[in-house]
Amino acid sequence: MAGKPEKLDSVWDNLDRTMGQLFMMGFDGTSVTPQMKTLIEKHHIGCILLTAKNLKSAEDTTKLCYELQKIAHDAGHPVPLAIGIDQENGGVNSLFDEIYVRQYPSSMGMAAAGSTDLAFEVAKATAQEVSACGINWIFGPCLDVLTNARNQPLGVRTAGDDPQEVSAYGVAFMKGYKEAGVGTLGKHFPSYGNLEFLGSTLDVPIITESLEQLSLSALVPFRNAIRQGLDSMMVGGCAMSSAGLNAMHACLSEQVVDGLLRSDLKFDGVVVSECLEMEALSHNIGVGGGTVMAVNAGCDVVLLCHSFSGQQEAIKGLKTGIENAMISKDRIYNSLRRILTFKLKCTSWEKALNPPGIKFLETLQPSHTALSTRAYNSSITVVRDKNRLLPLSNILENEEELLLLTPLVKPLAASAASRALSDSANAASPEPAGWEQTSSVMSGERVFRELGRSLARQRNGRVLHTSYTANGVRPVHENLINRASAIIVLAADANRNLYQHGFTKHVSMICNMQYTKGGERREKPLIVVAVSSPYDFAMDTAIGTYICTYDFTETALNSLVKVLYGELSPAGVLPGTISKSQKLHHSRQHWLVESFNEERDSNALDTLINAVMEGSTPSQRSELSSATSNSFILHHPEVEEAHFVVRNSSTQALYGFCSTYFFKATGTGVIGALFVDPTRRKLSIGHSLHNRAIRTLLQREGIKRFQLGSRLPSIFLGIPTGHGAERKRLRSWFANLGWSQALSRSVCNMVARNLLAWTPPEGMAKSLASGGFHFDIVYGWDYSGPILDHIKTSNRQGLAEVYKLALTDQTACGIIRASRPEDGTLVGTVVLYNQHSRLSEFIPPLKDLNEAAGGISSPVISPGVGEYSTLLQSLILLGMRQIKQQGCNACLLDYMDGDGNFDGFSSMGFDVMHNFEEVSCDAATWTMIPPS
Repeated sequence: MAGKPEKLDSVWDNLDRTMGQLFMMGFDGTSVTPQMKTLIEKHHIGCILLTAKNLKSAEDTTKLCYELQKIAHDAGHPVPLAIGIDQENGGVNSLFDEIYVRQYPSSMGMAAAGSTDLAFEVAKATAQEVSACGINWIFGPCLDVLTNARNQPLGVRTAGDDPQEVSAYGVAFMKGYKEAGVGTLGKHFPSYGNLEFLGSTLDVPIITESLEQLSLSALVPFRNAIRQGLDSMMVGGCAMSSAGLNAMHACLSEQVVDGLLRSDLKFDGVVVSECLEMEALSHNIGVGGGTVMAVNAGCDVVLLCHSFSGQQEAIKGLKTGIENAMISKDRIYNSLRRILTFKLKCTSWEKALNPPGIKFLETLQPSHTALSTRAYNSSITVVRDKNRLLPLSNILENEEELLLLTPLVKPLAASAASRALSDSANAASPEPAGWEQTSSVMSGERVFRELGRSLARQRNGRVLHTSYTANGVRPVHENLINRASAIIVLAADANRNLYQHGFTKHVSMICNMQYTKGGERREKPLIVVAVSSPYDFAMDTAIGTYICTYDFTETALNSLVKVLYGELSPAGVLPGTISKSQKLHHSRQHWLVESFNEERDSNALDTLINAVMEGSTPSQRSELSSATSNSFILHHPEVEEAHFVVRNSSTQALYGFCSTYFFKATGTGVIGALFVDPTRRKLSIGHSLHNRAIRTLLQREGIKRFQLGSRLPSIFLGIPTGHGAERKRLRSWFANLGWSQALSRSVCNMVARNLLAWTPPEGMAKSLASGGFHFDIVYGWDYSGPILDHIKTSNRQGLAEVYKLALTDQTACGIIRASRPEDGTLVGTVVLYNQHSRLSEFIPPLKDLNEAAGGISSPVISPGVGEYSTLLQSLILLGMRQIKQQGCNACLLDYMDGDGNFDGFSSMGFDVMHNFEEVSCDAATWTMIPPS
C-alpha cells in the first residue's frame, strides 16, 4: 500500500504560490522585462525558459540569470527559479559566446564520431558552460528516433535512426549533463522522429505509428533514459492517430502522459508540456483551456514562451480550473512535489545567487577548446571517395583554380557570422528578428565566405566562390565550372530543400562530361559536402566523393578544410542504419495498417471509393463504379477474409484499403482489391497495405498459392489492363513487390445488351442441339452433391464458393447442367443469377449495366471433353435464353478466360467490358516476404 505523500512546508498552503511553480515562461529581450518581473513577483512563476533572443554573451547571460533569481528571492520565493535552455550543440544552441562558450557537434555528429565516452565529455562540458552562467536546466537530450529519416525536420538533432544507438548516446548525454549538476529533460516524447506534416501551420503534425510500433522503436531511448534517472520529460504537441491511441495533442492527453509515460514507462519525474502558444494548439483549444487539459493530463510544468497576454490567460485558466473543481488540488500538489524534488537536485539559493560566471569559464576554456576540436575532427565522415580525389593536393596543381559552390541559407544560431549579423541589424532595427527576414541572403553567404577564405589560405592557387539558389545552374556557374580544375558543392538538407539536390545533380552531370587534361580525357573532379543531414546523397553512388560534416559552424568547417587538404584523416562513420540501402529508397514510410472494422470504417470506405473514382480518368473508373463497402465483405463460412486500412483516426478518413481472402477449398490466398486515395499516392501507403496482406496470408494454415484478383468478390479480377500506360505502371509496381507475371492469365467480363431483341445466330442453336448432351436447370441445395463433385475437377479459386452461394439461393439463382445421356455423368455446369441474388452483391459490374440484367458465372467443363467450345457455348446460350425469359435486357458473362477464342462469344452478341491480368504464384516460393 502506497505511503502518504510527503507533507509540504506550510508556505505552500498559498495556492497562488503553488500554482506559479507549475508554469515555465519566456520573454523577449536581453534584460528582464516589466512583464516578466510581474510574473515572478505577483504570480510566483517558478520556471523560466531562455532562448537565443534573450542571450547576448556569457557575461550578459550570467547577469540576466542572477537578476531573475534575485527578483524571485526578494519576492519571497521559497526555492530558486528553474532556468532552462536549449543547448543541443550543432545547429541548436541558445547561448553563444565566441570567447567563452565552445561549439560542439550535433547529436548525429557525435554518433558519427562513434564514442559514447566522447559524447559524455561533450555533454558535461556543455552543461558546465551554461551552468557557469546561472542556467540549471538543459533541455536535452533529444531522444527521437528518425524512423522516417529523410523527411523529418529534426535531422541531425537526433543521433539517427537506430533506437539502440539513439538510446546509448542519449543516456551518455544525460549522464554528462548530470555530472555537471544540471537538470536534464528528454524530448520530444513520444517521438518526433516520424511525423506526418499536413501542410498548414494550423494542422498538428501526426504520429500514426501504433503503440506496439512505438514500443519497439521510438520509445526505446525514452524507456532507457528513464531507467537511468532522467529528471524531466517534454511531451510534444503533436497529434497521435493509431489503434488504441488517439490524441489531438499528446501533451494534453491523459492517455499519453498519465497512461503511457507515467503508468507504462514508470516515469515519476517532472513532465513539461509543449509550448501552449504554438499556433496549432492555441488555435484548436485556446491557451486557458489548454492549460487545464495539460495539468489534468499529468503535466507538471506548462510551457508558455511568448506573449504576456497568453501567459496571463494560462494563469487565469488554471485558477478557474481549480475553482470549478475541474482540477483537483491533489493534482496540483503532486506536481509541486515533483518540481521541488527536481529543483533540490540542480539548484539552491546559494548556487542561484552566486553563479561562477566568466572567471570559471576562463579556467574551462583551454580544455574545452581542445575537446571541441577533437569532437569535430572525429565526426567528419568521408562516405565515398571512389576516384581518390582526397586530399585536394593529389589532383590540383598549385596554379589551378578550385571552385566552391554554396547554397544561400541562414547561418546556424551558434555561428559567429550569425551573431555578428544579428547584432549589427538589431542596432538599426526595432524588430529583434528583423534581420532573419530581410538579410537571409546576406547571412547565408557570410557563413560560407570564411570557408572559402580557409580553403584559399591552404593553397597557392585561387579559390573561386559563388552561391547558388533555387534558380538552378546559371551561365555564371557554367563558366566557373569550365574554368575551375575541381569543384566543391555544399548542400544543407538537400533532401528537404530540393533545389539544392537538383543543382548538385546538374553540376555532377556537367562534371561527368569528359574534358582534356594533359592530353588525357577524364571527368572533372567533384566533391559534394553535406553540411547538415547526411541523408542528402548517402546512397547516390553517382556522387563519387561525398563528405558529411553534420553542421556548418566555423569549427565544423575548419575540420572539413583539414580533411580536404590531408591534414586530418577522417574518422567519422555514418550513424545508425543509413548505410543500408533499404533505409533510403525513396524515403519509404511504414504506415500504421489497421484491420478493417465494418462498423467503424464502412462509411469512410464508401468515401474513399468515391475519391478514387473522382481521381481517375473516365476510362479508369469502371472497375469501382458500382462498388460499395459491402461489395468486399463476403461473410462466407468457407472463406477467411481479412481487410486492412490506413486511416487517420482523428478524422476517421481512410487513406488506403486492401482486401484479402483465403479460399480453404483450394488453399489460395487472394488480394482482391488494393487502392489508395489519389491525393495520398507515392507515400508508401500501398506498400504498407500490401506487406500486411502478405504477412497475414502467409499465416493461413494450408496456404498453397497467392493470387492477385478474385472471382468472389468480382471487383478486380486481377491487375486492370485496359488503360495503356496505367497498365504498365501497375504491372511494374506489383512486379517490384515480388509478383512474377510469368504465371499470369488474361481474364475479362463480357456483356450482351439489347437482350430482349436478341436471337441466337442463325444455325447456332441447331448445331448446339446436335452436340449430344442433355441439358437441364436445377435450383436449390438438394442438387448440390453431384454439382460440387463435378466442380472439383477445376482448381480455380472461388468456384466452390460461387456455386454454394447459388445453391443456397434457389429463388434468384440456378445451375444449368450438361450431362451425358448414356450414364447421366455431369460434364458441364454454369451458374445463373439475377440482380436480386446474394451473389450479385459481390459482382458490381452487374449494377454498372444500369438496366434489368442477369449474369452467367463460373462455367466448368470436365477435363477430356472433346467438344469443349461447343459445350461451353451451349451452356451460355441456354443461360442467355433463361435471362431473357426473366425480362432482362442485358447479360453479364463474368470472369471469362481471356486467352480463349472470343469469336464464338462475339457472334453471340457479347462485347468485352473489363480486362484484367490475374497473377498467381506458389506460396512456398514467395521471395518478397516483408519484415514483420
